[in-house]
Amino acid sequence: MAKIRVTKLRSTIGQSDRVERCMTALGLKKINSFNELELTPQIKGIVRKVNHLIKVENI
Repeated sequence: MAKIRVTKLRSTIGQSDRVERCMTALGLKKINSFNELELTPQIKGIVRKVNHLIKVENI
């Protein structure tokens, strides 16, 4: 599987609870924190849901 690096760029203040839980599922807490993940269909769905708050890079 491919790997991606997900970086949190914007705050989740004012976002729905679902978006905040998606960010937690990605392992992102603070702004500029990042996590390297396997690109599975589940992760793709979460990334698509919160793409306005994060930056995604292929590794």
